[in-house]
Amino acid sequence: MMAMMAMMRIVLDFGNTLHKAGIFDGEKLIRLEKYTRLNRPKLNELLTEFPDVKAGIASAVVRYPPGIKKFLQTNLNVFVELTGATPLPLINRYKSPATLGSDRIACAVAASRLFPEDPSLVINTGTCITYDLVTAQNEYLGGAISPGLQMRLKAMHTFTRKLPLVNLQDPDGLIGTTTRESMISGAVYGAAKEVLGTIGAYRKAYPNLQVILSGGDMEYLDKLLKIRIFALPNVVMVGLNYILEYNLQYAK
Repeated sequence: MMAMMAMMRIVLDFGNTLHKAGIFDGEKLIRLEKYTRLNRPKLNELLTEFPDVKAGIASAVVRYPPGIKKFLQTNLNVFVELTGATPLPLINRYKSPATLGSDRIACAVAASRLFPEDPSLVINTGTCITYDLVTAQNEYLGGAISPGLQMRLKAMHTFTRKLPLVNLQDPDGLIGTTTRESMISGAVYGAAKEVLGTIGAYRKAYPNLQVILSGGDMEYLDKLLKIRIFALPNVVMVGLNYILEYNLQYAK
């Protein structure tokens, strides 16, 4: 059992925007690759570089090439595809687990591992901004989903006649002096105020709440929040690694 638990592992996260592959040595992320599309040759290249990887997990919120699953099942001693039936190291109280995104449950598992004695809220800033709550009793309750920063900018362009398509960047200030500046200010400052308000509401209900901020767009919000939070850029990958570690005990 101990030898199996000490295996080097590969963690795959197929997200809406990027596909990510992480190599873990125990709890340490030693390599992270990001792809617009991960395919079998690229995966084979990574595993060839790390021949000691013997276990892996894949999480997907989008469809990914079926050949990747077969390749991992063939080349690893243990492979876990995260589904609603995968054993988890927490109690899942979500009322519709079949519709729960695997990225959200990975966030929750990471939080429960990092703060086992406190309630915790994970805020993941990707395509959407997700909020996921874990209680001090190790129960995942759920949370919220709202549009991400880039989605807000794209929506303003898509659903109006004259607003341009604007690339995400740091706002020059609170007051935008051009249409582009105004859109960026509205998206970023608006999201920051949403995050602050949500944290405040959760902390009223859970006074000892720990807050984790993560995701590809966290840098735009982190500098505006100015409150006590724990920044963990790759929280989904960390959570998936913990889920894999937990499932290794069931492997034969």
